[in-house]
This record gives sequence, structure tokens and C-alpha cells, in this order.
Amino acid sequence: MSSSHGMSGSAAGRNKRQLTIVFFLTLTYLVAEVVGGFWTGSLALLADAGHMLTDVAGVGLALLAIRFAEKPATPERTYGYYRFEILAALTNAVVLILISLYILYEAYFRFLDPPQVESTSMLWVAGVGLLINLYCMYLLRQGKSESLNMKGAYFEVLSDMLTSIGVIAAGVIMLTTGWYYADPLLSAGIGLFILPRTWTLLKEAVGVLLEGTPAEVNLETLRQGLLAEPGVAAVHDLHAWSLTSGVNAFSAHVVLAEGAQHDEVLARTHAYVTSKFAIQHATIQVERGGFAQHETHL
Repeated sequence: MSSSHGMSGSAAGRNKRQLTIVFFLTLTYLVAEVVGGFWTGSLALLADAGHMLTDVAGVGLALLAIRFAEKPATPERTYGYYRFEILAALTNAVVLILISLYILYEAYFRFLDPPQVESTSMLWVAGVGLLINLYCMYLLRQGKSESLNMKGAYFEVLSDMLTSIGVIAAGVIMLTTGWYYADPLLSAGIGLFILPRTWTLLKEAVGVLLEGTPAEVNLETLRQGLLAEPGVAAVHDLHAWSLTSGVNAFSAHVVLAEGAQHDEVLARTHAYVTSKFAIQHATIQVERGGFAQHETHL
């Protein structure tokens, strides 16, 4: 039996510095937006500040998840705390869906009775927010493809950026035309834009928690590759799952062909799995024919 322990750290952990910068930038802008909202009397800015508050909490949760994921494994938690990152991504997805639904809810009532907004000051505050959000997206652009936790944080910032654009666009329209219906219409568009992307994140997080096969691991291709290795008569009980984004695990039973050497087959099959596929933790049981047939799962 062989087990690979090459899990040097999660994908989100490698982006902790960028996430920390994003957290403090968004927190700073949150304070500025609250002050600006009360100073200008802008309901739009105060509503956006409420949206920003949930995003700051989401990014903070992502950082907390990384901290837990870096804790060493224990006899009670042999894989450590990698799954905490997936729980954080799941929480972020649920929060974003609720935010989107709330935006649509508010947009409906604002359309019925659009509030007047002090547009010029709103444009200045929203413009600063847009620059901050664009920089934060730049910091997180690479990590979002490596980790569901980082993707959740990226979508938090993306939703902020879209909100800033909406506030700016609404401010320009209201400033130049006095048409206050622009605010609820653009808000509804933002909510509709966020929902499908967040739903994808939610499905991916649930898939990891249900220990589904990682998208980057084709089990049938892997099975055929193992069968093609010299000394392999059959394979069964193949399982592949993700501990967290970028950390995939695999286990299988390999049946020895007549006359094959245990250690040679073990070395070849283990090397094939870990070198040809995105698998960081592989466990392969090499056995003689007929061993534990009752455990076979096709």
C-alpha cells in the first residue's frame, strides 16, 4: 500500500498575502462609504455600504478559513482542516445569493418610489470604490482559478465592482437628466448578473463536500492507464475526491498479474497516478487475485 503526502499547502494559502491586502482595502472603503453616505444623504451609498459590509465579512471569512487550513493534521482530523476552506466558499456563495435577492427586492420598491440622491458626491465616492475594487480584482485574478475559497472572495469583489459601476452610471444619469429610476434599474441588473455566477460557485462547493470526482480527473482514463501498466491484471475500487481546491486525493485496488512483483507494480502505478493526473495524495493497495472481492465497486 502506498500513500503520497505531497500536500505542501492549499491553493488559497498561497494567496494569503493578496487576500489580506484586499481585506484591509475593502474595510477602509467601507468606512469611507458609510461616512460619505451620511455626509451626502445618499441612500444609494448607504445601501452599497451594507453590501460592502457583507463582502468584508466574506473576505474575512476566507482569511479565517486559510488560517484553519494551515493547522496541522491530528489523529482526530487526519487530513487537517482543508475542508474549512470549502465551507467558507459555500458560506460566501449563500451570502452572495441572498445579497443578489435583496438587491432585486430593494430595486422593486425603489422603482415604485425612487429616492432623490445627491449625485455629484455620490459619483466621487463610487469612483474611488471602483478603483479599489479593480485593484483588488487584479490581486485575486490568479488565485480565483486555483481555489473555491479564492473564487468566492473574487466574486465578492466583483459584485462590489459591479455595484460601483452601477452607482456611477446611475449618478451620471440622475445628474444629467434627473431620472431617478436609473438607480433601481441598474441595481436589478447587478443582482441578475451576480446570481448565475454565484450559483456555479455554490454547486462546485457542494460537489467537493459530497466528495464528487474532481473535474480535472477522468477516472475512466485513469483506469485504462493503470490497466496498461505491466504486471496489472485488474483494478477496482477507484475513488477520487478533493480535500480542498488544488488538493485532490485518490485510492484504488490493483490486482497483480501472475508472476508480477508487488513492489515494482506499486512503484509504477503510483508514479503513473501522481505524474499524469492532478492528484496530490494517492493510496494504492496492491493485492493478489480474488482478494476482498466483496469490496469491489465498479
